[in-house]
Amino acid sequence: MSQMNVAQARFNMIQQQIRPWEVLDERVLDLMQGLPRENFVPAAYQNLAFADISIALAHDQVMMAPKVEGRLLQLLQVKPTDTVLEIGTGSGFMTALLAKCAKQVYTVDIYEDFVKSAQSKLAALNLNNVQFGTGDAIEGWKALPRYDVIAMTGSVPVLKTHFQEQLNIGGRLFVVVGEDPVMEALLITRISEQQWTTESLFETSLPALIGAPIPKRFAL
Repeated sequence: MSQMNVAQARFNMIQQQIRPWEVLDERVLDLMQGLPRENFVPAAYQNLAFADISIALAHDQVMMAPKVEGRLLQLLQVKPTDTVLEIGTGSGFMTALLAKCAKQVYTVDIYEDFVKSAQSKLAALNLNNVQFGTGDAIEGWKALPRYDVIAMTGSVPVLKTHFQEQLNIGGRLFVVVGEDPVMEALLITRISEQQWTTESLFETSLPALIGAPIPKRFAL
């Protein structure tokens, strides 16, 4: 794809996919215009880098559709003073978007090859405010006691409370809860030591985080 075609495809992605999905925050739109999404897409899917689909990654994982990435970023309202935890580094594109907004990002993935690839790609963009971890974060991640923002890029069939308990007061958690065919994106905000609000956002589908708890089944 030529530079001109890439620029046009990126413009179309923003105007025809992201804006119509109620992503109107100019800061978010500028970030998605400025970051080279194509650099984070597997080589086999380069022609789909700006398509309105989830893109397959290794280990049966996916790169979220552009409109979901944009909506997620807009909803979290990441500020320059925020510390962010990303559970599921994946392609590293969402990591880069978060790093552009936040003071510090901690990102963790259970797959080492995802982490190493993302490290290389973010270094090439001179994004130096990210700490990478490899491990199982299904029970939370203790790099810090609490975070201002937590973004979970894989789904959980059941949401346990320890994730929201790792939020600072005023902190926001984005998570997709449920199982196919019904999964729901939620925004959870901590308003005091013992209180949280939960906002239902939209229906979507994401692969479950490895080791995520599953609901108890009713057995006859």
